[in-house]
Amino acid sequence: MSSTAQYASTPKVGIGVISTANTNRDGTGTIGTVFTAGASGSRIDVIEAQATGTTTSGMVRLFIHDGSNARLIGELPVQAVTPSGTVPAWSAVVTSNSSGIVGSVALPLSIPTGYSLRASTQNAETFNVIGFGGDF
Repeated sequence: MSSTAQYASTPKVGIGVISTANTNRDGTGTIGTVFTAGASGSRIDVIEAQATGTTTSGMVRLFIHDGSNARLIGELPVQAVTPSGTVPAWSAVVTSNSSGIVGSVALPLSIPTGYSLRASTQNAETFNVIGFGGDF
């Protein structure tokens, strides 16, 4: 353990597009990579999920992948929304102050080398899932 504070030195944005229906909570099935740790590990400060069209009630699930297995760390409840010129598409932002996420996502989230943040969608709808952070 370091005796001095460690800060992310290189800003990083990871983006994953998910659209294949996957009802599994055990890390199997189709899950998309959102953010991959750098050579010395990484820190994720904010996670955003943005629908690109109409949504129905369901979930966007977040997983930590250790290089071999994915483990569920949280779920974002998706509401039914039909976007228009006056109605925005569904979106969610997870920060260290977030409420409304089901699970154990505690940000900032430090992930070691070889790990990644991944996501899936309950229904066959398209979402951009974005992780904002940095590499150590």
